[in-house]
Amino acid sequence: MTQPERPTPARRAVLGAAGAAVLGGSTVLAGGTAQAVQSAVAADREPDARAQGHGRGGHRSLPVPTVIGHRGASGYRPEHTLGSYRLALDLGADVVEQDLVPTKDGHLVCRHENDITGTTDVADHPEFASRKTTKNIDGVALTGWFTEDFTLAELKTLRAKERIPATRQENTLYDGRWTVPTFEEVLDWAEREGRRRGRPVWLHVETKHPSYFRSIGLPLEERLARLLRRYGRHRADSPVFLQSFEPSSIQRLARLVDSPRVVLLSGAATRPWDFVQAGDPRTVADLVTPAGLNWIASYAQGIGPTLDLILPRDANGRLGAETTLVRDAHAQGLILHPYTQRNENTFLPAEYRRGTDPAAYGDALGALRRFFETGIDGIFSDNPDTAALAAADFRDR
Repeated sequence: MTQPERPTPARRAVLGAAGAAVLGGSTVLAGGTAQAVQSAVAADREPDARAQGHGRGGHRSLPVPTVIGHRGASGYRPEHTLGSYRLALDLGADVVEQDLVPTKDGHLVCRHENDITGTTDVADHPEFASRKTTKNIDGVALTGWFTEDFTLAELKTLRAKERIPATRQENTLYDGRWTVPTFEEVLDWAEREGRRRGRPVWLHVETKHPSYFRSIGLPLEERLARLLRRYGRHRADSPVFLQSFEPSSIQRLARLVDSPRVVLLSGAATRPWDFVQAGDPRTVADLVTPAGLNWIASYAQGIGPTLDLILPRDANGRLGAETTLVRDAHAQGLILHPYTQRNENTFLPAEYRRGTDPAAYGDALGALRRFFETGIDGIFSDNPDTAALAAADFRDR
């Protein structure tokens, strides 16, 4: 059974009448380079980017709403690959995200999780069959292969692949094309891309499971800080955000570097894992109160809440009444970079879904418009071309 036809990057970029009006009759080059989309998006937002410096002078100079390529352009390429990062910039992202986990020999590599079972071809390597194991990561038992059990040289023999092939079958075309990048390779790439594009390439860098890795002798923050200093991204106006779901990781980074920092916030009833380990009874619901936000503002410049903390969904998956989080965070001087916008029906609020195919695209532009109306400063998006068009439309309004 073949999957129903899904939009190519060219058609994705023109979702809705507003997108079509922006792009007109542009032709996208073969091979996914999306040069025409890039040009159209850049032209549409260029005056604003010039006026605000597009990142020169600190994070407050970024265009608002800021488009953050979630794991790159993961709606179109296997996540956390150089191909995904490069395409995110081509499609209009202002910032590109990296998630960091360590190898056995202490190198930081870019994977959403240390469990690489679903994002690499490790299962196809008989020489690593014995490495499959079960671990408890932040209270969850996981069975698979883990980066901390591989040296960098071993990890480099693997190839990246699409994480959710049932939803993004087209992305499997690129399975095996790229290796797992180190963060140092990404920093080198960002410097080269910045020179080529004539502007800084902003990064949004997350420490993954920092308490767990510290407990096994592979702490993340010190390694990350050394690399940031080596590449001159350790200053308050450096083109990088540092993020984590564990506030203590952000506090530790605040003592090591001056780069802008963002505390990520999951569901209201959850507790950060470092809180669990420390016996801190506070939940995310406590952190999004004015008192909690004031505490975050003492060591961070922003928060990255799940969108549900701003626009909760009801039992039918429709958006409910807006909370006061945006107003309260702004009152503390914090920026908001919520997550995650995706184009597929399965990820959209119910009122923006179109048809019955969960992998088909819904009214992503309409959903983005509603998100931007809350006053958020930016958004993580798997589809940065769609988010860039929506952001341009919103600024024009």
